[in-house]
Amino acid sequence: MKKRTMKNITAALSSLVVSAMLLAGCSSAAPGSSSTNGSAAKPRVVIMVGGLEKIIYMPFMLAQQLGYYDKYGVNVSLVEESAGQDAEVAMLAGQTDGAGGFYDHTLDLATKGKQVEAVITMADVPGETLMVSNRLKDKVKTVSDLKGLKIGITGLGSSTNMLATYNVVKGGGKESDYSPIPVGAGSTLVAAIKNGKIDAAVTSEPTASILQNRNLAYTLVDMNHKNASHQALGGGYASTSLYMRNDYVNTHKDTVQKLVDAYVATLKWMSTHTPEEIAAKMPPDYYSGDEKLYVQALKGQLPMFTTDGKMPAGVPQNVQKILSSFKPAVKKVDLNKTYTNAFVDKANQ
Repeated sequence: MKKRTMKNITAALSSLVVSAMLLAGCSSAAPGSSSTNGSAAKPRVVIMVGGLEKIIYMPFMLAQQLGYYDKYGVNVSLVEESAGQDAEVAMLAGQTDGAGGFYDHTLDLATKGKQVEAVITMADVPGETLMVSNRLKDKVKTVSDLKGLKIGITGLGSSTNMLATYNVVKGGGKESDYSPIPVGAGSTLVAAIKNGKIDAAVTSEPTASILQNRNLAYTLVDMNHKNASHQALGGGYASTSLYMRNDYVNTHKDTVQKLVDAYVATLKWMSTHTPEEIAAKMPPDYYSGDEKLYVQALKGQLPMFTTDGKMPAGVPQNVQKILSSFKPAVKKVDLNKTYTNAFVDKANQ
């Protein structure tokens, strides 16, 4: 399967399944069914990821590159979107079986009456950095200075949007005190900073390193490295996860277990290999023409990944506390329905 990019999902949901089939190299199976092109025993699963090239979502593609989907008996089609919000929309519409995104989406969706749960937690810090344009270096020195700024995010309702809002609120502002500007990630975000379309951005690697190396922006809030992230957010913040509708999980337990087995194996492989060895497994176009920079960024982000896929104790409560600072309805969410460790516990046996 070769990676392809799909944009404007909200205007083209009906074409998503067809595109996913093309990615998988099959033409007739529906999401959740078994493939009929030589791997009949393997259930097919369509997963949309909010940015496959982002290092924070690396395990999804790495599992494929390592051959773990095939090894553990599942036929996975990966579809890319620029923001986790779009992956969420596709999953709820039944166009995909799961979403690769941040755990915080499960809480936000619960306030809207949508029951989804993270079946594996791949990282326990956001892996994001709030960066500010160098032209504002003398003006923006703390989060209290974020009010009135145009802050770049991947998409409205995305996790970068939520983290931007939290930092503005933490600085004494309100959600309405800044302008969230959807600019995606990578080259589009870099251009937005360079051209003055945005004043700041919440972004991940390798985009953060590109901004820094090109002297375009500086770090205001580090939510990438564990100690700094815990200081900024008051504790752990589960990020990269595979979340699915609760009803899908309950009716496809064997398929979900195969997926989780593949991802736990991937996380364990990552924990025993060097950044250079990991980078060598990734598609060359993920380097954006600079493999050295990619390895540099990878070295900084590897500690964010869990080694067993389990949701760490106390982390859901901290995510709930952060989101409820500007989304009061989140306080009432039953956290037990937003994640499960059952599949990772079995995978780690």
